[in-house]
Amino acid sequence: MFEKLRDIIELNGGRNMKTENYLGQLVNVKMDRPLGTKHPKHGFIYLVNYGYIPGTVSGDGEELDAYVLGEFEPLDEFEGKVIAIIRRTNDNDDKLVVAKEGKNYTDDQIRALVEFQEQFFESIIIR
Repeated sequence: MFEKLRDIIELNGGRNMKTENYLGQLVNVKMDRPLGTKHPKHGFIYLVNYGYIPGTVSGDGEELDAYVLGEFEPLDEFEGKVIAIIRRTNDNDDKLVVAKEGKNYTDDQIRALVEFQEQFFESIIIR
């Protein structure tokens, strides 16, 4: 399954791929802001591991971002399943929500875990 997603990304360079296509897919997240690190511009602390999906392009022109839930140590990389998408309605930067395969979180749990950053945006959760 991971190879299939990688082939899709390579075919279109990550561009024009709807974020919804990632739901249920295995992805590899490269952390640029591991758990416990400080945001370089805004100063808040990341309460979960946060990174991006290499080789993709998001609405903001950068690689597609992802929150990794359920991991309690700072990570460099993580392979997991996309369980939800946070669609910011007042910004063009969707966020994937990734967890170990077989692990799930309710919408309320997701909102509580990512509130440290998402409190500054309006959003909906897509399943």
